Amino acid sequence: MKTAVIYARYSSDSQTEQSIEGQLRVCKDYAKSNNILIIDTYIDRAMTGTNDRRPDFQRMIKDSANKCWDYVIVYKLDRFSRNKYEIAIHKHTLKNNGVRVISATEFIPDTPEGIILESMLEGYAEYYSRELSQKINRGIRESRLKGLFCGGGLPYGYKVEDKKIYIDEEPAKVVRYIYERYSIGVTVPDIVKELQDKDILHKGLPFKLGNVYKILENEKYTGIYRAKNGEIFDKIYPRIIEQELFDKVKQKYEKNRFNRTSHDVIYYLKNKIVCGYCGSKVTADTGKTKSGKLMHYYKCAGRKRKHIDCELNTMQKEVLENAVVKHIIKSISSPKIMEQIVDILYAIQEEQFTENTYLKILQDQKQKIDMALQNVMTAIESGIISNTTSKRLHELEEEQSELEKNIILEQSKQIEKLTREEIETYYKKALKLEPQLLIEYLVQKIKVFNGYIEIIYNTPTETGPDESQGFSLYKGKSILKRYNNINGCFEYKESIFEIKL
Repeated sequence: MKTAVIYARYSSDSQTEQSIEGQLRVCKDYAKSNNILIIDTYIDRAMTGTNDRRPDFQRMIKDSANKCWDYVIVYKLDRFSRNKYEIAIHKHTLKNNGVRVISATEFIPDTPEGIILESMLEGYAEYYSRELSQKINRGIRESRLKGLFCGGGLPYGYKVEDKKIYIDEEPAKVVRYIYERYSIGVTVPDIVKELQDKDILHKGLPFKLGNVYKILENEKYTGIYRAKNGEIFDKIYPRIIEQELFDKVKQKYEKNRFNRTSHDVIYYLKNKIVCGYCGSKVTADTGKTKSGKLMHYYKCAGRKRKHIDCELNTMQKEVLENAVVKHIIKSISSPKIMEQIVDILYAIQEEQFTENTYLKILQDQKQKIDMALQNVMTAIESGIISNTTSKRLHELEEEQSELEKNIILEQSKQIEKLTREEIETYYKKALKLEPQLLIEYLVQKIKVFNGYIEIIYNTPTETGPDESQGFSLYKGKSILKRYNNINGCFEYKESIFEIKL
């Protein structure tokens, strides 16, 4: 019998233990119906999925190295993570440990083509929901026009009562202090030190640089809420900062931000790229131009440490990464593979329309919530009124509202069925929107030479390498001319990626 652990998470104070209980129940039902033995659970409460700084999540990844279980079962893939790059990284780690992530409510075929499909399907639901999102946003817009709070993160300095936002005066004084100090030239690190010296906290914790930067960027303090579509609402947030002061701070902030050095540069080819001449790893490197501009490079580790007299030239990070990504997209966008992917996605859509497991789960959950609500109302009508019954009634009403919204979303998918042409259009766009994921999913190793790059894919094929196929990267003047001896272009020795049905 296969074994598994369950990972469950809820992200905010608006959700409760009922969210965890619901996730565990659905995951256990899935395991039982598929003859999988659950041996442990990992739970993160009130933890965002936009990053991997979650205690039980990290413990689960670490424990997977013991190879004591075969699967990680999650309610939906977004419980695992909402950061697509981190999804790829951690799934790769689990895969190396012999562990696979399974969604209890989303159908993903366990086939070789799943390497791409899983990435595609992570964005597939988003494509489905856009039409419904417009409908839901109409209701949200009406609430915003009335000045009502529609949920989401509340900026430091505000509080909510009965869906209306009010100024929380003590934190608001801190916000004003930060703006006034920054406007006269005090740096953010100095402001943070001043706040820490005064023992002023940000939501229960000492102030950090990121807290102050976030406050200085937030236009809501002027009383303006700018929706994603650019529409402005001025009745939601009471003004804490005058517009003149905000504009002055913004001008200084924009000027100073270009002088700050980022230490969060991601080298997407790291751990996959090796020198084609000496076999050493090719590692990250940085340097400055004569004008002082910071540049990022890939450089042979042997040559960098001067252990080896290697002939591989230093390569500009963006140029090399763009070349690799562009070539991968070209390889998996061939008409043959495109047709296979579209056929698979269309078949998945047909199966989901025929039997929408997630919709049935949502409807079952709503039925149970409706019954629980009825029981609470019966108790109240019988005179059993307490803080506990009132709190439970409020929790059940919130869960009912959330379930109704999700049911409408799933039902809309039944209506908004995609054609093959629409699926193909989305697939092409998805490749360009999340190209870095392709490197993690598909590429096993990249060998770099001064004249060409050899890409070795995770999926071997019977066709073998096709050395005759070149790829034009740059025309005209380019930094590549220094180290490229093939007309300013990279040449590729490639293993063509192919999906086998």
